[in-house]
Amino acid sequence: MERTDITVNPNHHPARRKGLRLRRIKHIIVGKEADKGLLYRLFIYFILITVTYIYLKPVFYMVSSMLKNEADLIDPAVNWVPRTVYFGILQDAWDILHFPKAFSLSLMVSLSVACLQTCSCAVAGYAFARLRIPFKKTLFFLLLLSFIVPPQVTILPNLIFAGKLDLIRTYIPIMLPALFGHGFKGAVFVIIYRQFFANQPKELEEAAKIDGASVFRIFYRVMLPLAKPAILVVFLFSFVWTWNDFYLPSMYLTGSENMPLSLSISIANSTIQQRIAMEGPSIFDEPLKMASSFLSILPPLILYMFAQRWFVEGVERTGLVE
Repeated sequence: MERTDITVNPNHHPARRKGLRLRRIKHIIVGKEADKGLLYRLFIYFILITVTYIYLKPVFYMVSSMLKNEADLIDPAVNWVPRTVYFGILQDAWDILHFPKAFSLSLMVSLSVACLQTCSCAVAGYAFARLRIPFKKTLFFLLLLSFIVPPQVTILPNLIFAGKLDLIRTYIPIMLPALFGHGFKGAVFVIIYRQFFANQPKELEEAAKIDGASVFRIFYRVMLPLAKPAILVVFLFSFVWTWNDFYLPSMYLTGSENMPLSLSISIANSTIQQRIAMEGPSIFDEPLKMASSFLSILPPLILYMFAQRWFVEGVERTGLVE
């Protein structure tokens, strides 16, 4: 009689299968590495959703309030989503802000300041990072000193100087310092450029020097094309910073008819308060303020939506997150 040998696979043993199943479940929950498990991902998603909710809740509340009609505003059952989308409050805010004129002025000033600071701070940052100039450490110390001096300290002599030059109620005192990278914002942008240019390989400059390129040619033809991430970061920071700036326009443009959006919101709030004092409070007062604020932040939000990917890449490549 022929004998048949039966080989038993150890993985088919009940205890062995149970151990493999437990190990697989453990790998799914905890992960083979610390950042691969389900628990870690759930924790990360919990943190991200919580932070997102904290930041976006005011925006959602703003949009929800300004799109409600009178019936939805009175009805306590309507919390976030209105039964009827009503654009009358948004139209009132548009008229109070004189939005087309205020938007054009804000766009003109923000673009001008952003372009001037992007160019002037690039030159200064390259000089601090690459060139051998006398008293460079002392000049950089003075730059850091201007970084910690608040604008409230220097506003009075600037106002007197602008008054002697008959520049009050004009945009020149706001835009002219950007041409020289002046002030707190200029110092920040120079440091960003300096950090970026300092991390570039020296071989690029040495090869250009061997070919007979001058300092200006090396900066313009070799280093500046490499600095696109830093240029984008500085431009967006400067644009949004100037767009939201209330302090300098309130100092130089008091009494002017050409107000940017940051000041138009203050004027709109004053108009609403005067109407409340004369006619009494209205249920549309708060939604009207929400609509004014939404119109003010809408252009930077649209800009960020289109430039988000390049902005994040630029922040990473300029070393701001290190």
